[in-house]
Amino acid sequence: MTAMDVLRMLGDGLVDAFSMFWETLWALFLGFALSGAVQAFVSRARMQRMLGDHRPATLAKATFWGMVSSSCSYAASALAKTLFRRGADFTTSLVFMIASTNLVIELGLVLWLLLGWQFALAELVGGAIMIALIGLIGPRVLGGRTGESARDHLDRFESGGSHEHQHDHGGAAHDEVPLRQRLRSREGWGDAAGYMISDLTMIRKELVIGFVVAGFITVLVPDAVWQSLFATGHGFWSSLENVVVGPFLAIISFVCSVGNVPLAATLWHGGASFGGVVAFVFADLIALPLLVIYRRYFGTRVTLRILALFWATMSAAGLAVEYLFRWVRIPEPEPIHAMTGHGIAWDHTTWLNLAALVLFAVMYGLYRARRRSAGAAGKYAKDPVCGMQVEIANAPAARIRGGETFYFCSDRCARRFDERALPEERNDEMSDHHGMSHDPNGTHRDPVCGMAVSPETAAASAEYDGQTYYFCSTGCRTAFDLKPEAFLAAR
Repeated sequence: MTAMDVLRMLGDGLVDAFSMFWETLWALFLGFALSGAVQAFVSRARMQRMLGDHRPATLAKATFWGMVSSSCSYAASALAKTLFRRGADFTTSLVFMIASTNLVIELGLVLWLLLGWQFALAELVGGAIMIALIGLIGPRVLGGRTGESARDHLDRFESGGSHEHQHDHGGAAHDEVPLRQRLRSREGWGDAAGYMISDLTMIRKELVIGFVVAGFITVLVPDAVWQSLFATGHGFWSSLENVVVGPFLAIISFVCSVGNVPLAATLWHGGASFGGVVAFVFADLIALPLLVIYRRYFGTRVTLRILALFWATMSAAGLAVEYLFRWVRIPEPEPIHAMTGHGIAWDHTTWLNLAALVLFAVMYGLYRARRRSAGAAGKYAKDPVCGMQVEIANAPAARIRGGETFYFCSDRCARRFDERALPEERNDEMSDHHGMSHDPNGTHRDPVCGMAVSPETAAASAEYDGQTYYFCSTGCRTAFDLKPEAFLAAR
């Protein structure tokens, strides 16, 4: 193979990647715009009050709230962890996480465009089957002592020497203003635009990786390779092997959220079964980086149980959908390559994309105006690592550096922020966290996490040794009550 052949193949891979992206551009913008609107206008506090058990009605509510709380896989895991620590049932929290990544608008639209309407329908039907299975099996696998162990490990992770904490004192902002009034307000749509832009920013790497990897795999990997991975010609046993292998490829692919759909299209073209591709799409929540996060949250033993539960139910859902569709005679889409290798053509897709770009420009204008508005101050923050818009009252993690507080969508982003800090910045941060408890401007330092807290807005307070201490959250107050001497000695 000559150098020209290599360059030609690389060029073909990039063209295929761009063609898949262009085919789905309008769907991505529309899906994220609708997702942003729902996140801006639906109260998260209401969600948290409704998920305290794993009854069928509660699981249905968790599924609905997950569907309207579109997230990347990392942010979804952080939000599910937050719900669990605030009292939600463990199984119900996992159902919420699955729905918020696998049953969302943008995923369905991209599946429809790249793979066919059958896969978009399979997403909904298979998602319902998977959630039903988790609702049935989850309490037996993750309930009782296992759930208590997970909660204890999470409490130690959140408060034992860590600056990460939960803000339990917020989340009511949407309840204070009637929905109809918010829908008519420029501020409300500015919030929606902020969610849309930040969500796109948050998964930009996953999207780029997903399309580029899919484009190059299409060109560089022969169909024979996929056919060797996915068994064919053995009826049920081939289907069973495919739905087991699909999640394994998701684990090692490192691509999450919508970014794994282009790779799923490549697998479908390469000969994977219908159920195997469905199982692969569902398995974005067990990619290796997320398993590492689960281990930090809940411990190794609980993480292995989550992995086994997810893998089994994702495979079972893929297999069930494949045979259910055969039974009702829904035809499988042809594994075609129509979306690749063509670049831009002046057809209906191009016009839809141009309309989507206009929508994006309008939403981006609202986003910029909102950032300049003083009314947004103190309500939202931008995760400095991934760019996600974070409600300050519900931020899963926060850091203080140089007198400024930064908020994060997940503990993963907070740790990455810590890793980027220079040694002198870390020293400044430690000084911020363990210095004087009272500042000249009237604010106090939370003795657990070091966050600046105003007595008027503090979530909790405690008296100890004749002095009053103020806390940013009830979680920090609980940690302080358990070992006040340790936190005060570290100041």
